[in-house]
Parts: sequence; C-alpha cells; structure tokens
Amino acid sequence: MLTKINHIGIAVQSLDAAIPFYRDNLGMAFAGIEEVPEQKVRVAMLEVGESKIELLEPTSSESPVAKFIEKNGAGIHHIAYEVTDIEAAIARLLSDGVRMVDEKPRNGAHGTRIAFIHPKTTLGVLTELCQVGH
Repeated sequence: MLTKINHIGIAVQSLDAAIPFYRDNLGMAFAGIEEVPEQKVRVAMLEVGESKIELLEPTSSESPVAKFIEKNGAGIHHIAYEVTDIEAAIARLLSDGVRMVDEKPRNGAHGTRIAFIHPKTTLGVLTELCQVGH
C-alpha cells in the first residue's frame, strides 16, 4: 500500500524565518511556497534526496497547524506516506477498523490528494496518505 515516505511536515511560526535554515544551512533544494486556503496554511517544500520537508505556516488562528503550535510549539507535525491509489488505501484502512480524520481524500499542496489517519490510531503520530499527480 505505501510506496515511500513522501515528506515530513514541520509546523513553524514563520516560513520567512524557517526557510533560510533548511535551504542555506542544511543545503536543501527549495521547491517553492504554496498557499492551501482550505487548510489555512502556507506551505514551503524543500527537497533532500528523494524525500521532502514540508514547512507549514498557519494563515489563521483557526488553522489546525496554529492550534498544534499553540498546544505543542513548533516542530514535527506529521509524516506523509505516498500511495498509488488513495481511495483504495482509505478503504482498506477503514475496513481494518482504522480511525481516519479524512474518510475521503482532499486536495493538498503541490497537486496531491491527501487523507490523514487519526493520531490515536497511530500511537500519537499524525499520519498522512499522499497521492501525487491526481
């Protein structure tokens, strides 16, 4: 079902403050910024090898990322696994009794379709399924 780790999401207060560290100090390739209005975030993607780091800046105090930062501080928010068929992956997890945040895929950043597995199911780790190129 899973093909690889697509990215690790990191919640930050400010993309402007965070990007230079990952790009300049760590030497990651900067792949751009995108706003995802339905999730109330701005997203910066940085690449390292075949993997990516997704920096998440809330655009509203109502953003789930803003609430995460308020509760936990900035830091690792989620891990995203790539799947080839997100509908089939969701159906399989639901049939196994897995608790989902999203029972239907939604649009994510960079042309992806995404769905989150509830962290109470995954031992406290917010887990994202990610289908590239929908």
